Amino acid sequence: MNSITNGGLKAEPNPSLLLIDDDVELCGLMQEYFTAQGIKLETALDGQRGLGRALEGRYDLILLDVMLPELEGFEVLRQIRRRSLVPIIMLTARTSRDDRIAGLDAGADDYLPKPFDPEELIARIRAVLRRTSRTGALVTEIVEAGGLRLTPATRDAWIDGEPLELTTIEFEILLILARSAGRIISRGELTAAIHQRPASPLERSLDVHVSHLRRKLGPLGALIRTIRGVGYLFQSRVTQEIGAIE
Repeated sequence: MNSITNGGLKAEPNPSLLLIDDDVELCGLMQEYFTAQGIKLETALDGQRGLGRALEGRYDLILLDVMLPELEGFEVLRQIRRRSLVPIIMLTARTSRDDRIAGLDAGADDYLPKPFDPEELIARIRAVLRRTSRTGALVTEIVEAGGLRLTPATRDAWIDGEPLELTTIEFEILLILARSAGRIISRGELTAAIHQRPASPLERSLDVHVSHLRRKLGPLGALIRTIRGVGYLFQSRVTQEIGAIE
């Protein structure tokens, strides 16, 4: 994409967009174009930073590349969809039928191959914004697992009907694990979602947060199991199993 011409975006008043793409030149051109249209466009150059920005809840639409450093686009899409319904348009040079189907099945609202016509991109953004609304972007369901009840929209937590006081990071960890009950969540995945950066091999902050969280959960803290060398697993009930799982 060597140049961008004026296509106009008038369907929504001043939408706020996030572009997650490692192509620095493309990001610069897109920012220049959208700024000229009076539209706020912010950029992130890798998947982990993009994931963190996308989950801040302040964008009307996400433009997401597939081939990204740190965390590839399909995984970014899957993680966003666990916690948000913000509209997402995939932008990628991977144009195979299987890739398009994978993106749409994972929750993308549209899929536009590179190189793309900027006017077509504007038309697709306009169409997606017509079908969605800012007020419907965040998932507001109640997550219940193992005696816990979590409300993502208000960030409230209860144990058997009693309120549970958690820090923001503790709530995020518990929500991610509870949403993925029965599936191992890697340390890298948790760190990317919570801190928006890669996990350091020597970093212990995640372990400290999990330890505090288990203590606050009391007997239900045993629902969070440590999988040695991998990450964490949230169980639907407390068990006495030992071995590779602690």
